[in-house]
Amino acid sequence: MTSSAWQKSSYSAANNQCVEVRTADDLVELRESDEGDVIVRTTPTKFAKFLQGVKDGEFDHFASPSN
Repeated sequence: MTSSAWQKSSYSAANNQCVEVRTADDLVELRESDEGDVIVRTTPTKFAKFLQGVKDGEFDHFASPSN
């Protein structure tokens, strides 16, 4: 299995409560740094579409404290 190193968001600072991303065998993998054994895998195309949705604010309502 060919994998890159996990990349943590610069918004996380030294905090371990963040999402990390890497590539592995032509897929994109995501995990929470404090739950490292749970990994979500997706294709680069689906990940790019998800990121575009985040940038467009499509998921902002999930970040509301009332959720």
